[in-house]
Formats: sequence, C-alpha cells, structure tokens
Amino acid sequence: MAYIGNQPFTTAFLTDQFSGTGSQTAFTLSAAPANTNSLLVAVTGVLQDPSTYSVNGTTLTFSAAPPSGTANISVRFLGIPASGVTTTAYRTLTEFTAIAGQTTFTPPSYTVGYINVFRNGVMLGTADYTASNGTTVVLASAASAGDLVVTESFYVSSVLNAIPGTAGSVGTTYLVDGSVTTAKIADANVTQAKLASGVAGNGPAFFAYANSAQNMSNGVVTKVTLNAESFDTNNCFDSTTNDRFTPTVAGYYFVQGQVTLGGSSWSNAFNNGLIYKNGSAVLESASTQPTNGNYTSASACGLVYMNGSTDYIEMYHLHAGASTNPLGIVTGATWTYMSGFLARAA
Repeated sequence: MAYIGNQPFTTAFLTDQFSGTGSQTAFTLSAAPANTNSLLVAVTGVLQDPSTYSVNGTTLTFSAAPPSGTANISVRFLGIPASGVTTTAYRTLTEFTAIAGQTTFTPPSYTVGYINVFRNGVMLGTADYTASNGTTVVLASAASAGDLVVTESFYVSSVLNAIPGTAGSVGTTYLVDGSVTTAKIADANVTQAKLASGVAGNGPAFFAYANSAQNMSNGVVTKVTLNAESFDTNNCFDSTTNDRFTPTVAGYYFVQGQVTLGGSSWSNAFNNGLIYKNGSAVLESASTQPTNGNYTSASACGLVYMNGSTDYIEMYHLHAGASTNPLGIVTGATWTYMSGFLARAA
C-alpha cells in the first residue's frame, strides 16, 4: 500500500486479559508497572478511572469486583520500568468540575500532541479543544456547570541512546577526562598488563646492600652477599638465603650494582663487577687500580628481561691482582649494593 509521507509504524504494548467472576477483585499481572497511572484498564470495553483500582507489585486490585465475563477485563501497559532505575509516571489523569461557561482548564504540564480530553466520559476530537502550549487546554465550546472534564496526558521518554548492559559497551567516547578516579577502581583491579606503553605502573623495585664483611679470593668469581635492604616493594629480594632478586611481574628491569673492595699493598688490581641472570653473566664492567690504594670499585648496569616467575638475578665479583693482604667487601649502602626496578611491562 502506498503512503504520502513517511510510512506509519506501530508499537506493540504489553496487554493482559482476565475473565471476571463477579466476586474476584485481585488479579496477577504479567509484569510490575511503575504505578497505577502506567496502566489502561477497561472492563467490558469501558475505560476505568484509576481511582477504582490499585496496583501493588504485580497485583491489580479493584475496589469492586468486575462483572462475570470471558476475557472482559483488559489491562494495557503504557510502559514497564527498567530494573533498578528511578521511575516516572507514564500517564497522568486530572479531573475538573466545570463552572458555567468555563473553557480553559490547567492540567499538569504535558507534551503537546500527547494528551486526551474527555467531557462527561466522552472523548473529544482534536477539533473540540486546543492543547498547544503544554500548560492549558481550551474547549471550543464552553462547558456547562457541573460538567466533568478529564485530561489524560502521557509522559514521553526515549531510550535511543541507552547503553546496553553488555561487556565492552562503555568505551572512552562516553568517559570524560578525569571522570574515572582511583576511588572508583577496586584495589589491585588494574594489572600491569593493562597499562599503556610509557606508563611506569607500580612494578617491583628494590635496593639491597652488603652489611657484613666478606673476603674476596684473588682470581675467583665470587657471589656477593647482600644481606640488608633499604626497600623491597613487592618482597621479591631474598636477603636471607640466596641474595637474589626474583620479580613477580614479567617485563624489562633496569638493574645496577656496585662492589667496593678495601685493602692495602696491591698493585695493578683488576676488578670485574658482574650481574648474573639464572646463573650466567648478562651485565659486567671492569676497573683497574694501577698503584697502591685503599679502595677500588667496579659496577655494572643495564636492562634485563625477567619472566615474572622463575628468572632471577644475583651480583658477582672477580678480583685479580697482586696483594699482600686479603681484599674485603666495603660494607654499607653507599659502597656495595644492587638495585633494580620494572622499567616497562612485557
């Protein structure tokens, strides 16, 4: 069928039907409406005033039992409220008792085009009244004294831009900068893997140092004992048994270590500082002490990838050179130490 202009469309309203018994007053609805005004109730084809029934949840109760009949009670839902959302009335009925010659009536504010007007129970046509400003209704013919004028207005709403309750439906388009704060995020809910590149995050970091004497044998690669800590954010450094760092987050770690030896009467001393990963050297540097002195140091630093589970790092030292006294570690956080932190996630 052809149409001038846009093709009409229809929307199905939820409707319940019941059969009256002449004595039954309570009926169970298929859904819970927002309130009494959210229903159109007709008995034997006659629209009922909301004052003649009430709604509690899904129970519709008439003040007087409808007459007996097959499917003679019709209930049409004007809207069903969304769960957990504050509801608004979908239908408002206002009654006026007219005085002689009255033409203007003032119902609650309404949306133009969504109001019906009744006079003594008869629905008026649009030519019989004017309702164009959202605040007043003006009859074309003046009412007589005692006429019952009823306005029926409908609340108009839209859910065209509603966000569906599915995972991933809320994207950055709907978020204002700064609207999501740490107070709205559960503790430990954002993992390192969810951070963008260039964001440091809160991965493991530590600083361990030697706090007890340790002699270094000439020409022997020796593991350095680091038995004290300034900090260890994720409890990943073992300063009690293995003197090693085993991080729990996979990524690229910047590691730096320094070994300082003290002694006397050595010449042409060669010192090599080494960072070991899983038992093999991955970083190292060397220094020499060409003349006699009291101290000599060697350090090493660089980025090391750690898998976040089994990879670990330790610090070693190699000393080679003639000396008359054994060389020992110079203790303290500023002399012999190793530190590291997660530079970026894997």
